[in-house]
Amino acid sequence: MAIDQPAGALSVGQLAARAGVRTDTIRYYERAGLLPEPRRTDGDHRRYGAADLDRLLFIRGAQRLGLRLAEIRDLLAVRDTGTCPCGPAETVLREHVSEIDREMARLGALRAELTGMLTAMPGPGCPDPVPGTWCAPGQAANAEGGDRDVLVLR
Repeated sequence: MAIDQPAGALSVGQLAARAGVRTDTIRYYERAGLLPEPRRTDGDHRRYGAADLDRLLFIRGAQRLGLRLAEIRDLLAVRDTGTCPCGPAETVLREHVSEIDREMARLGALRAELTGMLTAMPGPGCPDPVPGTWCAPGQAANAEGGDRDVLVLR
């Protein structure tokens, strides 16, 4: 395939290969309104140009950042007006940073809880656990009492 094909000469397979996606992904993006309906040949084959590739690469980049398709669609709508999408993009990106911060806090608390459970484990001399728990017989009462630091498997 020649690199400098005329505008609108890429097939769906060629566009997919250049963007690193599957052809059904392109068709899905068209149905979802992220990509415009492509030009078609007399034989009803889709044909795409450089603008379609640029748009598809934008979508993929935004997805790598964790943006949802609805957010990407909104940013594309602003971009399509010719207006700078920086303001709306900043709002979306700040919200995603906040979500990441909340998730990191949740994971930090989970890590601390798991580390505490590991520290409380008796080590190599550990007796067999009570059936259905991780607990040694002396700790089983805590599990029945609802101790958060004991994992009970039921």
